[in-house]
Amino acid sequence: MSRPARTSDKQASAPPPSERAGDEALRETDGRERRDIVSGEVMDEARLIRFVAGPEATVFPDLARKLPGRGLWVEATREAVETAVKKGQFSRAAKTRLTAPADLADLVERLLAKRCLEQLGLCRREGVLATGFEKTQMAIRSGKAAWVIEAADGASDGRRKLFHTAAGQDAKNPRPIPFCGAFSAEELGLALGLENVIHVALLAGRRAERWTEEVTKLAGFRPLLPLSWREEARSGRGG
Repeated sequence: MSRPARTSDKQASAPPPSERAGDEALRETDGRERRDIVSGEVMDEARLIRFVAGPEATVFPDLARKLPGRGLWVEATREAVETAVKKGQFSRAAKTRLTAPADLADLVERLLAKRCLEQLGLCRREGVLATGFEKTQMAIRSGKAAWVIEAADGASDGRRKLFHTAAGQDAKNPRPIPFCGAFSAEELGLALGLENVIHVALLAGRRAERWTEEVTKLAGFRPLLPLSWREEARSGRGG
């Protein structure tokens, strides 16, 4: 039995307005709930990925939740999307025959990563992003950092120091400052229009809140903290 053709990133970005992380990235979450077609559980939209039937009845992810047509909602995890594909849940929910690409979960991951990086670019243009070791460390110490984004392929010495700095702020914050290592230095550099981007602090505010929603979805498809970093994080934060 032949597998469905792999959906390309070029095809995936066919409706550019819906996939750009532009001004719509600032819209407030209104707390609406939808039913996950896989588990049947009712969840907040922020925990779900919306899919629609595209050309030729092909299932397409609508991350911006703006494309016309009936939405088919799936929990934002690789397992849930893969289950929906394998068990024909999209066709069952739509009550019509739909084609779901075998690599749909990979496509969602790529598009989520793209949105997260595009939003970081917007954050830099709006002045709510600090880059470089010293500025990132200062943002942590001042309590302004909502996230610390570290290049996945960056050296460990600076990262360990930032884990240690964050540990000193944990007692003062309602929750520990989260770290993200899901992107390479090259990916961060392209998104921010800079070279050699290793350390980044995203400052608290509306953009950080929106980025948190997007990157939390991405965490359902790839680990935000590489396994090799976890011991560094525990030792740096005394855990």
